[in-house]
Amino acid sequence: MHSSEAEEEDRAPLQGASPQSAERARNVTRGFLSAVAARAGAETDAVLLVVSELVTNAVRHAGGVTGFRLVTGPGTVTVSVEDASATAPRPQRSEAGEPGGFGWHLVQELSADVRVSIGSRGKTVSALLPLSH
Repeated sequence: MHSSEAEEEDRAPLQGASPQSAERARNVTRGFLSAVAARAGAETDAVLLVVSELVTNAVRHAGGVTGFRLVTGPGTVTVSVEDASATAPRPQRSEAGEPGGFGWHLVQELSADVRVSIGSRGKTVSALLPLSH
C-alpha cells in the first residue's frame, strides 16, 4: 500500500469500513476515543489493545474483518469485530518464550464482559470495557 493510499484509508468513515489491519483499527479507535472525549490513560490503552487483538485474531484465524463497531455507553465502550468464521475463539496454548497465544486471554482479562455471537454469516466478538469520559 502506498502512503497516499494509507492516508486515504485513515480518513475513510467508520460506517461501513472494515479495517483489515490492527494498525488501521487502532487509528480508527484513537479518532473515535478522541471524538467522545475519553480521558487518555490505562482505560484507553486497554481499549486499543483489545481492538488490536480482536482484529488481529479475525485476520489471522477467521479470514478477515467483515464488520467493526465502537459504541459508548455510560462509563463504557463496546468493541465489536465481525468475521466470516463460525468458529468461536479459543485460547491457544504456547510454550514459554514462544510468540503468540496470549491475545484471547488479554481480551478476557481487560474486558468487563466478552460475548461471542455466532450466526449464519459468521461471528461477532464483542468486548465491553470501562471508559471514563
